[in-house]
Amino acid sequence: MPADVDLARIAGLLADRSRAAMLLAMFDGRAWTASELARAAEVAPSTASEHLARLVSGGLATVVTQGRHRYFRLAGTEIAEAIEPLLQIAPPTPVTSLRAASRGRALAAARTCYDHLAGRAGVALADALRARGIVTTDGPALTPAGRDALTDFGVDVAGLARGRRPLVRDCLDWTERRNHLAGAVGAGLTERLFALEWLTRVGSGRGVRVTEAGEDGLRTTFGMAPLSAVA
Repeated sequence: MPADVDLARIAGLLADRSRAAMLLAMFDGRAWTASELARAAEVAPSTASEHLARLVSGGLATVVTQGRHRYFRLAGTEIAEAIEPLLQIAPPTPVTSLRAASRGRALAAARTCYDHLAGRAGVALADALRARGIVTTDGPALTPAGRDALTDFGVDVAGLARGRRPLVRDCLDWTERRNHLAGAVGAGLTERLFALEWLTRVGSGRGVRVTEAGEDGLRTTFGMAPLSAVA
């Protein structure tokens, strides 16, 4: 049995700005090449490789090799769930350009929090699911009617329930300071929204956009208010 845990080792991995930038890039749930992460962190490829080796050996990231290519991603949902609360207390980075300001507005409007929807869109969707009785207002938990509604919508609730991940979990949104929906259902629902093209990626980062079809569909299906009404 271990005598204790080495919290300082994890803190040390997070303490470097370049490694932190790489982890936040991987927060979109996708796999990234070392070159892409080097650009995200604004470091040389050789420096990025050193940082990635430390993140992998420290258990925060994992690497997948496909042919001649290597792809990096967060080591699992538990890593994203551990980092997300730190975003609540982290000071905002100063806005020094129009591009940074536009990126900040896009992230606040809609983004992925690892594999589920966050930002104003994520909070609005969570509110709508509670108002429709799909998710309970305390707990939270998926209601029997909610299981049926999401299954009809194309989310494999029965399959998700067989996994080890909690079906529904509240996740405090770091820009809205309110909960959006996480857990297996939050991930499955977000995946379905991408498949329907109700959500689309914005650039190569975590930012996403609710499409016009998505606005109409989310309003009709779940009673979600237009983002302009919750801005």
